[in-house]
Amino acid sequence: MPPSPTRRALVAAAGLAALPAARGRAQSGPVIRLGVLSDFSGPYRDWSGPTTLACVQQAVAEAMAAHPGLKVEIVQADHQNKTDVGANTVRQWFDQRGVDAVVDANNSAVGLAVAGVAKEKDKVFLASGASTAALTGAQCTPNTVHWTYDTYMLAKATSQAMVKGGGTDWFFITADYAFGHMIESQATQFIAQAGGRVLGAVRYPFPQTTDFSAQLLQAQASGAKVLGLANAGTDTVNSVKQAQEFGLPKRGMKIALMLAYLTDIHTMGLPVAQGLLLTESFYWDLNDRTRAFWGRMKGKTGAFCPNQMNAGGYAATLHYLKACAEMGAAQAKLSGRDTVARMKAMPTDDDCFGRGSIRADGRKLHPAYLFEVKRPEDSKGPFDYYRLVATTPPEDAFRPLAEGGCVLA
Repeated sequence: MPPSPTRRALVAAAGLAALPAARGRAQSGPVIRLGVLSDFSGPYRDWSGPTTLACVQQAVAEAMAAHPGLKVEIVQADHQNKTDVGANTVRQWFDQRGVDAVVDANNSAVGLAVAGVAKEKDKVFLASGASTAALTGAQCTPNTVHWTYDTYMLAKATSQAMVKGGGTDWFFITADYAFGHMIESQATQFIAQAGGRVLGAVRYPFPQTTDFSAQLLQAQASGAKVLGLANAGTDTVNSVKQAQEFGLPKRGMKIALMLAYLTDIHTMGLPVAQGLLLTESFYWDLNDRTRAFWGRMKGKTGAFCPNQMNAGGYAATLHYLKACAEMGAAQAKLSGRDTVARMKAMPTDDDCFGRGSIRADGRKLHPAYLFEVKRPEDSKGPFDYYRLVATTPPEDAFRPLAEGGCVLA
């Protein structure tokens, strides 16, 4: 378990030491407090918690350097992948710790709970890890901005691009919980729209399953061209490794990861992961700006390169703090709704996602990229893992505003 948050825990000191005058000027203004709520000790720790925290710290340092009157502090907590723990933590943060915005919440159930508390307390929720599209759909709020990705984007960008590339017949192995059901269902619709078909699907108990032999045998027997893995984290890693042992890729079956990160590929290693296809909205080697971001983060993220979830934490925090600086920290602290409204009114621009915008429903818009994992001999070094296959533009990547059921639309 991580240490409990301290009152001035993890102040983003990078940049402060080099700016003593700016720090002195900031003392008289109100403090913007951010709470990074993530998995710091559980199964998604390597994908989220510490690396997301480091990226948020980087955003804070850059924002304070750009706006010398801005003073920001960060606290952290582990939601333990439990809805009640996450909701109670942010309620305490809002009521007793003076926290103004929560970042990440890399669990959809926790994210929906946090969104509800943020709306009740009129604070800000910057969702960078939760994948449920309900955050900008039926359960949208004027206090939430949903960055990075969601189930709709992942299902559409991956499935339709693969069908266009010849992957017309699919079989799904799906984790038997809300996320797995949702992404399988959405992908099935998009596959049909693109002219493909789903030959079958099998669900497995989550989180009790570690042996995927039975499910992989069914996938092999189906004759499908594409195996869609509607799972995440350790389940994805285990099922890919076992699919390789069964020889599915050698028999011509492509494997599509419906939710995966650069971190997963690093954990598997290229000999196992080569040929996998997945959609991400950020990759460190995509362009000069993404490479510049990774250059600033080197040495700050331990053994990992930032993935899309971590990059989302950075970009959402940076844009939020730009809004706070523009409207004034004192005004931003008065109303989360007003601050989110200002965020929506401002164009977004950062090194991870480039230029973009935030819709009325809180959905952050940017391209989605379908990547294929390189062969070991094609990689030039650590984290040089992806080859770009297809790009889905922002207006096509995410669910149309009118279809989400958000009252803000």
